[in-house]
Amino acid sequence: MDLNRDALSVAPDLLGMRLRVGPVTLRITEVEAYHGADDPAAHAYRGWRPHTRHLFEPPGTLYCYRSYGIHICANLVCGPDGSGSAVLLRAGQVVEGLDVARARRPGVPDVRLARGPGCLGQALALTLADSGRRLGEPELDLLPRREESGRIATGPRVGVSVAARRQWRFWLAGDPTVSVYRPSPRLRPAAPAAAGENGAAT
Repeated sequence: MDLNRDALSVAPDLLGMRLRVGPVTLRITEVEAYHGADDPAAHAYRGWRPHTRHLFEPPGTLYCYRSYGIHICANLVCGPDGSGSAVLLRAGQVVEGLDVARARRPGVPDVRLARGPGCLGQALALTLADSGRRLGEPELDLLPRREESGRIATGPRVGVSVAARRQWRFWLAGDPTVSVYRPSPRLRPAAPAAAGENGAAT
């Protein structure tokens, strides 16, 4: 798959594809696009930083970060080298290595093993040390989908308080592994539409 494209093009194309990290393979069911320096919600918005340096590496690089001081979340860098664009992997279905993923998340139903970006990171046993790895390295592959992805739904991104209403979250409609939408508690209510406008402002 060509990842040297705009994040908004790459994100829906990732749905249904399979990500293999060691013994566990996920079928990707939910993602979010982040558009680098042009996107106020992106980690790259403020430019290069030591902790975001892998975002500015070539497409196909894995960028991992810690969320809320606990969870490791994974992104696939896309777009031109240095653009800082990436796609957050929000959810997936474990299709290989199920026993391994269960051991990493004991007592969790199979449908929830990788539901949500932190859970996905845990099911794959990702750490901050995985940031900077590239697709095609040993035990890290993006594999073609085995079936048609089905209908793709779009909606606002989860948990961000700026540029939050952009419809840059993509998921496989009706798939039970997709996470529940939760807006950021810091998100301000949408302003009412001005007279004569069709729909609310975005």
